[in-house]
Amino acid sequence: MADPQDDFITQRESMVDVQIRARGVNDEKVLAAMHKVPRHLFVPGELRSFAHGDEPLPIGEGQTISQPYIVAYMTEALELSGGEKVLEVGTGSGYQTAVLAEIVRQVFTVELLSGLSERAGALLQVLGYSNICFKVGDGTLGWEENAPFDAIMVTAAAEAVPKRLQEQLGPNGRMIIPVGAGFQELFLITRERRGFRKKKLLPVRFVPLVSAH
Repeated sequence: MADPQDDFITQRESMVDVQIRARGVNDEKVLAAMHKVPRHLFVPGELRSFAHGDEPLPIGEGQTISQPYIVAYMTEALELSGGEKVLEVGTGSGYQTAVLAEIVRQVFTVELLSGLSERAGALLQVLGYSNICFKVGDGTLGWEENAPFDAIMVTAAAEAVPKRLQEQLGPNGRMIIPVGAGFQELFLITRERRGFRKKKLLPVRFVPLVSAH
């Protein structure tokens, strides 16, 4: 009898080859993480047959899991070498968290919605991740007591770049963030000696970044 998990592995391999590598994502660390993390476990059970499609999916509470290509693109854009301490704003399903945790030394992830944070934390613990710290709170404020960070990933769209987040970047730190209300652009922000350099990457569509304040 065929193992149903084999189908998910095959779908995951196809996802990486067709949706990600073929579109220009070449960082082998990112590709390996996307190959390894079982994406189907991070979506609701009734949507698992769609888990590897080229689209975002709802995960409850008005939130989504980003399409695989965007997860890979944003991760690659941070130019991670493997030893970094990374802040993720918007834990959501925990999928992007897992991809980061496969690559970097430590992930600090903040989620405003306690239900999502608890669900993601439970799954990531079952999957054996020990380099992730969770916090329920306002992601626009970052996680100041653990700053500075080598990289920051924001997985929801801010109307403007939150200054508190920007200031928590370490020297030469990089932040990737969708910005805009309605029409959104993905920006890469790099902390340089004389300030911050902003680079526009591509148009995107994310759920809004909500502040508790």
